[in-house]
Amino acid sequence: MKDFSEKLKSLPTTSGVYIMLDEFGQILYIGKAKNLKNRVRQYFQNSVTKTEKTMLLVQKIDDFRIILTKTEVEALILENNLIKEHQPYYNILLKDDKSYPYIKINLKETYPKIEVTRKLKADGSKYFGPYMLGLSAKTILDLIHSAYPVRSCQSDISKRCKGARECLNYHIGRCLAPCVGRTDPDEYKKIIYKVMDFLNGNDKEVKSMLEQKMLDASAREEFELAMTYRDALKTLEKIVRKQVVYLPKDINIDIFTIADNGMYGVINYMVVRGGKVLGAENYPVDEAGSPSDNLSSYIMQYYDKNPILADEVLVSEELAFRAELSDYLTSKKGSRVHIIHPKAGVRGQLVDMSFNNAKEHLDVTVTKIASKEALTIGSVSKLQEALSLPKPPKRIECYDISNISGTDKVSSMVVFINGEPSRDKYRRFRIKTVKGSDDFASMRETLTRRLKELYSDDPSFSEKPDLIMVDGGKGQLSAVYDLVSAYGIPVIGLAKREEEIILPEQKESVLLPRDSLALKLLQRVRDEAHRFAVTYHRLLRKERQTRSNLKNIPGIGDKKARALLVYFKKIENIANADIEEIMKVEGFGRKHAEAVKKYFEENANNEI
Repeated sequence: MKDFSEKLKSLPTTSGVYIMLDEFGQILYIGKAKNLKNRVRQYFQNSVTKTEKTMLLVQKIDDFRIILTKTEVEALILENNLIKEHQPYYNILLKDDKSYPYIKINLKETYPKIEVTRKLKADGSKYFGPYMLGLSAKTILDLIHSAYPVRSCQSDISKRCKGARECLNYHIGRCLAPCVGRTDPDEYKKIIYKVMDFLNGNDKEVKSMLEQKMLDASAREEFELAMTYRDALKTLEKIVRKQVVYLPKDINIDIFTIADNGMYGVINYMVVRGGKVLGAENYPVDEAGSPSDNLSSYIMQYYDKNPILADEVLVSEELAFRAELSDYLTSKKGSRVHIIHPKAGVRGQLVDMSFNNAKEHLDVTVTKIASKEALTIGSVSKLQEALSLPKPPKRIECYDISNISGTDKVSSMVVFINGEPSRDKYRRFRIKTVKGSDDFASMRETLTRRLKELYSDDPSFSEKPDLIMVDGGKGQLSAVYDLVSAYGIPVIGLAKREEEIILPEQKESVLLPRDSLALKLLQRVRDEAHRFAVTYHRLLRKERQTRSNLKNIPGIGDKKARALLVYFKKIENIANADIEEIMKVEGFGRKHAEAVKKYFEENANNEI
């Protein structure tokens, strides 16, 4: 381990963020500290007990940097932002595609509808949830419609159609038919407020209503309807059983706990709304931070992506930045959010319940985590060894060309970081300067344009790759070798027939065993580049064919056809648009709009 004794002496005792670097200057880990000197020094003191994962991190540290902050809250926020920007391997990082279902009620509507959504907007709506494993948002919605006569349709009923009639739900008592004016807005909203009261945990009224409806339906010998209400009562019983004893019904709590074995861990997130447990989910972690640091980082990232509906956040660890995190969440929500590390009582029982869930899941997850590490960061290390690369290829870029007979020529750029696809950094190119189907020239144009952007502000291009791969053999590699090598970037080709790895200025290709993790990584990267290129090529080809068909309309040339597609996105949208909507397209007057409308009406039964 490198000696940092002199550098450690000069560290300040104020708050800030520290950044651990490897021998190649790549970021390994980002952390925060109230006292930078004490915190960073702990990594290099043998007297301080460290987890196995942290010891692996320390072995790779070649240097570190610090960023001072004015306040400890600033350190908390800066650490979170830097982790999201740089995505260090040893930090916890939530994926962007994770979202939970919520029940939404928009009180600004005259007759509010109740819907399930995963996208939350600052539109004044009330949101309830999130609903996770164990309790479905759709099940809750069905229960609401069984108990309360609110509309289940999602259509815009602000404009009533002349001659419209009530739907079946009105006749069986499941809707007040606001669409045809059978109820006024004030009476309807009184029921909506009762629904919200139920979602906040008060379920006694719902139970009595469902029981009465079941008895009435039985008395009318509508036994099928009575069974529907019976099933709704069973669902309600399940919800009631989730009530946490001795917990106020108006309390909303989020619980975050972590189980850790020194190498791997699992974070459990459990939701309590209206005094009832709505569900829980587990998130595996294999990062180098302490359980406390990982939990703090997870909470920050979770609330970056999800609204803060809780009044209290319970945690299983004493967080170093607990007060600062509480202040940050309070500022974000607009009302006080308490962070509590309970030792006993009902809150302690909730933490124990969540922790036991995480602990049980950890045993199942350890094998999966180890397997994933072998396929990702493990395969990166194997690839460095197999190709004698100067450093582990943390960032791999791969390029592929797609065209048919030289038309609609495109190329793709895919990016893998630590052995996993980083799809937000993918880019597509339309080949501009090459005539005919010259894949070599197309590949050269692509790499020329990409490398010119190496020091731009675009995050997809600004980071220098550790390895560039082209889909193809010696021809494709020779076409770009001088371009890429000028930037000091290793470049290889992968020939598909024998899966040969082509190296520049070497006669013999490299053949890795078929079960090699390094080869499997290259194949995943190559196949993804091919898929991305072909998808883009098909899109352009379809667009060109559609433009060609649109040019059959009198007065519509290539420019106007393109303008139609840019505005409407899909041919179906053009076909369904009225004349006034078409006239909103740049360059379209009434004459052209009428010609478009007439064309689609005349060809309504034909594929366009």
